[in-house]
Amino acid sequence: MKTPTIQLAGIKKIYQVGDQEVAALAGIDLTIHQGEFAALMGPSGSGKSTLMNILGCLDRPTCGSYKLDGEEVAKLDDDSLAKTRNKKIGFVFQNFNLLSRISALENVALPLVYAGIGKSERLEKAREMLDSVGLGDRADHQPNELSGGQRQRVAIARALVNDPHIIMADEPTGNLDTKSTREIMDIFEKMHGLGRTIILVTHEPEIAACASRQLLVRDGLITKDAGKGEVMEVV
Repeated sequence: MKTPTIQLAGIKKIYQVGDQEVAALAGIDLTIHQGEFAALMGPSGSGKSTLMNILGCLDRPTCGSYKLDGEEVAKLDDDSLAKTRNKKIGFVFQNFNLLSRISALENVALPLVYAGIGKSERLEKAREMLDSVGLGDRADHQPNELSGGQRQRVAIARALVNDPHIIMADEPTGNLDTKSTREIMDIFEKMHGLGRTIILVTHEPEIAACASRQLLVRDGLITKDAGKGEVMEVV
């Protein structure tokens, strides 16, 4: 049997607020296999963003085990955590997080700069990624010359350029109109069809219903684990 891509056991995240301890995560157990498309839902303050940060190796749990491709990562130091993150995970954010003064092509190529890849190779790869999301003809445009949907496609191309096998998306359609939302979800579904593991945070039940698995987070715990198509109520 294949090693799970993600395996959490007893994950807690506790913050000190004054003289009180507040548990953002209260003991999460979760297994996600390669190629799953999972949506994380939950009301504000449920712990879903904290969980996403831990899954994405952007933060560490207070206690518990997090195995990523069989490797324990919960207690890695900052440098090791960053290397693991850059190698295995691509991120897509609600606000796109593009640099405004450089072109779409240069934005997509940025992760390859940090990976130490030469200029000609990284620009060639970045152009291929832009082509794959239908924006090859916008490569030289700066973000302010693109629509919201186009900017999110640039962000997806950037997330894919290092060829990670996990994509983490935090409210990726939150700032988009209906047409752009559908186009972006089509891209995620295509990535899923190609075997990538996708974890998507959303507060929109209709978006979550596109995923093959829906996880409802409430009070720092996963309280429901449903399949594709069910429209779950968050409140």
